[in-house]
Amino acid sequence: MVTYSHFKIRMASHALRQGKLIAYPTEAVYGLGCDPLNETAVMHLLQLKQRPMHKGLILIAADFTQLLPFISPSPDMLNRMMPSWPGPITWVVPAQPWVPNYLKGTHQSLAVRVSAHPLVQQLCLHYGGAIVSTSANISQQPPARSALAVRKNLLSNDMFILPGMTHRHNQPTAIYNALDGHCLRQ
Repeated sequence: MVTYSHFKIRMASHALRQGKLIAYPTEAVYGLGCDPLNETAVMHLLQLKQRPMHKGLILIAADFTQLLPFISPSPDMLNRMMPSWPGPITWVVPAQPWVPNYLKGTHQSLAVRVSAHPLVQQLCLHYGGAIVSTSANISQQPPARSALAVRKNLLSNDMFILPGMTHRHNQPTAIYNALDGHCLRQ
């Protein structure tokens, strides 16, 4: 596993705990994230990105246990999901009843992923849980693939940018429905 600057990872974790937004490299693009249980931070993220709340968001984690408090998968769903993780596959899974609408949108499910990106893994491990993950761009604009692109397109005083390289996947991560395995986005 590649080791990234512990200082920068600590700073990003601190920013999350302070209710700030962070930008960080993922498998395909730079992600924009925050503490999923901080409604103010999530609403700031949605406003900055100009993303409607009804669409819902993705949670990203270092391991499956960080996602378990948020989702309610059946054994069949687990059999579909687990072989793809860690990796660039997102699954839409029934959400726990308590999960706020600002995370799941108008759905009864939540999109989740266990990332294979070593920086994301270290960040989530240091933070101690899953974080919101959406592409770091204004909705309908091309996703940022570098820290410089994030700075140019999403200027915010409340954002910490964690530098690093994406894994250079050409497309955003694929999304599948955990209920039936149907591909929702390739």
